[in-house]
Amino acid sequence: MAEEYTKTVREASFEKSRPAAGSPLVIRNAVKRFASKGGEVTAVSDMSFDVATGQFVSVIGPSGCGKSTLFNMIGGLVDSYEGDVLVQGQRVSGPHPAVGLVFQEESTFPWLNVIDNVTFPLELRKIPRTERYNQAREFIAMVGLAGFEHSMPYELSGGMKQRVSIARTLITHPQILLMDEPFAALDEQTRVLLGEKITEIQQKLKQTTLLITHNLTEAVQLSDRIVIMTYRPGRVKRIIDIDLPRPRTAEVVSSDAFGHYVAEVWSDLREEASRGMVESDGSKAPH
Repeated sequence: MAEEYTKTVREASFEKSRPAAGSPLVIRNAVKRFASKGGEVTAVSDMSFDVATGQFVSVIGPSGCGKSTLFNMIGGLVDSYEGDVLVQGQRVSGPHPAVGLVFQEESTFPWLNVIDNVTFPLELRKIPRTERYNQAREFIAMVGLAGFEHSMPYELSGGMKQRVSIARTLITHPQILLMDEPFAALDEQTRVLLGEKITEIQQKLKQTTLLITHNLTEAVQLSDRIVIMTYRPGRVKRIIDIDLPRPRTAEVVSSDAFGHYVAEVWSDLREEASRGMVESDGSKAPH
């Protein structure tokens, strides 16, 4: 049964997992295993998809499906894996200069003000102060924080601090922006507004973006394509192209077409989450 399920998943996703010409991010047959007390655990298995230049792709799946493991593989934060994760045609074996990372956890430096937080990567590169400040002001304005350059993190809301983190990543001019549930700790209104800002920036910079998320509405609001993962081990179950106009205004978000996409994603996600619950319950049952 497991082999039949795996075969069905592979066949269903094969055509849409073909790389677009010149894709800056290509994942092919990627596998990541971890050692545990109970034996080896496969977190990600036979994972294959690509992100074309300028695309916004979201990866969504049930809890425990390996989303964060995938993030760490692409970000070069794991020491080894099988298969290929290619950035600009190069196999990822550590942090890649073309990939900028935004994490779920709030990551501003509490002892630095906004502009010094944002310029920190340029300071490490020995960029002159005037030059790095000029660049920082551009990105601070881009994320909607003009006027807060000299504010300290404790003076900012959670959403504002996350925007500082995004500006700090963008100032390094990454070809690929990789985000791991960056809005998870925020309230729903802030999530939507920050999502709109991210989309605006992504469209302006033509930024290739991969978002790890568990939020269905967020995925449909932001994405050109959504990769749905199976329950552990995580594989590509399905890839959905989101054919909605940009910008994704309130009118678009409240449309029947938008709701249809959310329902479509939920149908696949619910099936995998249910399978995960059954398997988890079964693993706890006495033998």
